[in-house]
Amino acid sequence: MPVDRRILRSLDGHLVLSVCLLVIFGLIAIYSATHNMPGAAGETTSYVKRQAVWTVLGTLLVGVLITFDYRYFGRFSRVLYLGSLLSLVLVAVMGYTSMGAQRWLDLGPIPRWQPSEFVKIALIITLAKHLDQKEKLDSFSDLISPLVHMGLPILLILIQPDLGSCMIYTIICLGMLYMAGATPKHILLLSGGIIGAGALATFLSSMGWLPIIKEYQLKRLMVFINPYAYKHGAGWNVIQSIIAIGSGRFFGKGLFSGTQTQLSFLPSRHTDFIFSVVGEEMGFLGAVSLLGIYFWFLYRCLKTMMEVDNRFGRLLVSGVFFLFLAHLLINVGMCLGLMPITGKTLPFLSYGGSSTLANYAALGILFNVNMRRKKIHF
Repeated sequence: MPVDRRILRSLDGHLVLSVCLLVIFGLIAIYSATHNMPGAAGETTSYVKRQAVWTVLGTLLVGVLITFDYRYFGRFSRVLYLGSLLSLVLVAVMGYTSMGAQRWLDLGPIPRWQPSEFVKIALIITLAKHLDQKEKLDSFSDLISPLVHMGLPILLILIQPDLGSCMIYTIICLGMLYMAGATPKHILLLSGGIIGAGALATFLSSMGWLPIIKEYQLKRLMVFINPYAYKHGAGWNVIQSIIAIGSGRFFGKGLFSGTQTQLSFLPSRHTDFIFSVVGEEMGFLGAVSLLGIYFWFLYRCLKTMMEVDNRFGRLLVSGVFFLFLAHLLINVGMCLGLMPITGKTLPFLSYGGSSTLANYAALGILFNVNMRRKKIHF
């Protein structure tokens, strides 16, 4: 079903341009980080080629998602929610385990993929629909049902375990609650309660009284406090990341010339630490320019949110906004040593199939609402 040209012309060009710049930034950074890292059949360009394929598939996904009016998505909220829970249960029962975590599914003809990436998008839609149907969020009792709505999938993700995704889900939930009308006092109380529960779980686990948090996760927290105490072990990643970013100075060492990157001192340089590659090879100027594009993109998201005259649409955009904001803050903070290592990717820059397609699905929702924000003027 073709999109009405009048609606298509309403699409914010700033949003499109900012995303295009981020995608170009990402492909260049991935190619520089992996050009001397053999991939499939020893081909050194396989990583950037696969990322380009996922980018094309993501663009097609955006094209499909903008075809339908975003209000149509709300009709499938129950199916999306139950499907999300089912996929997370399947991960817990028959998921693929790697690096101590059971987060992936391998269903034969479908290659290994991470359901939690796509569940984020489904929960943005379902929580937006749930909150749209609530008349008020004045009292704490009004928050119980949306908290349960998000709490069930978060609990299933904790089992994997995937604390990074839990952080993302929590930020999305609290942000959407605030945009739906929850009072700042309640949001602060919820935030304090979550932080307190996390601190208690960490303490109990460290004492061996209640092993809620796994040993490698506790070590990551200790590394965050003092990475140099583990410089030859768990602290290696963040130390090399900080060295890479710092050594780039103002103008950077140049593409394909970053010593930490090209000599393989920097781990996961095409995924978790892609921002460190930008910092080393493009310098302070490149890193700040990249962050400037991200904040330009996020500002246009906020502008869309303010212009939509439909509550469901505003909540959808708020969920997408907090999704990208959370990923940006957590990933960049991790690379700078300001946050614990969680393995969360940088949207549109990090290499990865599941995360890339999930980002484009979120982008499709954003573009859909943005295009129809002025529909009333036709």
